[in-house]
Amino acid sequence: MEILALIDRLEALVNEGWRIPLTNKTGIDEDVFFEVVDQLRHSIPHELEQAAELLEDRERTLDAAVHEAQRIVDKAREDAAALVDRSEIVTAARAEAVAIEARARLEGEDIRRGADDYAMGVLTELESRITSLLRTTSNGLVALKRRRAIPEGDNPPTDS
Repeated sequence: MEILALIDRLEALVNEGWRIPLTNKTGIDEDVFFEVVDQLRHSIPHELEQAAELLEDRERTLDAAVHEAQRIVDKAREDAAALVDRSEIVTAARAEAVAIEARARLEGEDIRRGADDYAMGVLTELESRITSLLRTTSNGLVALKRRRAIPEGDNPPTDS
């Protein structure tokens, strides 16, 4: 995903920055930082659209499973009705109809569970990435605000 690559760029920007002697602060290229943050702002809506599409796909899959289950149940009922005149066959048909209905229900539940698990995984991953992005952005902003809060004359001398 593009968001992870942008987060990696932010991390690399901090790792490649210059350390301010006698502090735990790192100087970074502000223009590059804000360029990456701007790219993140453009990427997040795209990632959210993808998550929404996954949810729509999940709903379509669930609807298809429900319709297929209903079709199977209806077919089983039709088959059972056609065999009503024979008692031995009627008993077998009823058992088969119940078994088909149970299988259809189980298949529908399995599909629904699988779709739910998949959507949950994607949304959890997206939430984690967005949380990490927000944390990284917040840390960067805090560092920039701290740097701006130190008056020019109070900066410790650098080795350069």
